Amino acid sequence: MPGLAPPVADERSGLIAFLDQQRRLLRVAAHGLTEDQARTAAAASELTIGGLIKHAARCERGWTDLVLQRERTQPDAEDDEFVLGPDETLAGALADYRAATAETDAALAGITDLGRPVPVPPGQVWISADVTQWSVRWVLLHLIEETARHGGHADIIRETIDGATLYPLMAAAESWPDPWFEPWRPAGAQTAEERAAGR
Repeated sequence: MPGLAPPVADERSGLIAFLDQQRRLLRVAAHGLTEDQARTAAAASELTIGGLIKHAARCERGWTDLVLQRERTQPDAEDDEFVLGPDETLAGALADYRAATAETDAALAGITDLGRPVPVPPGQVWISADVTQWSVRWVLLHLIEETARHGGHADIIRETIDGATLYPLMAAAESWPDPWFEPWRPAGAQTAEERAAGR
């Protein structure tokens, strides 16, 4: 329920807590959206909230696979990871994202040394040629960065779609008791007090 990551006792718990907080905020951006809204590109780019969540799941799996040095069948190149396909739903993308983050969490739980080397995949033009390895710590920091960047994209898209902002969405999505922000509600929805008053 809190709006911030919890206090941390050490580096590992801090990295995981802040990654989990950024994941949570990205999911909250989708709270209450219709399927059409989840596919709405509301800014200059073609990014959508549904597409960002789909991409975030693929990022988690890609980095987890790299840390564990395991091969996975890659999605069809024709499948745009930033777009929900006609047979995909927002609920499905959110469920897949939860599954991907659970895979990452399970993998990290089995790694005691955050300094453990993570080999850089060869031939990637987006990686400096002199970098041959990262560490698990670096991968965690990068996942926090990536998730936060896309969470910011999602915040802007969501506010453009229906005016909803982060803390009211959190209050609504998580049913905060005695929230310090008026919880978001769909346009035209009545509060319990309004329904009781017969308005």
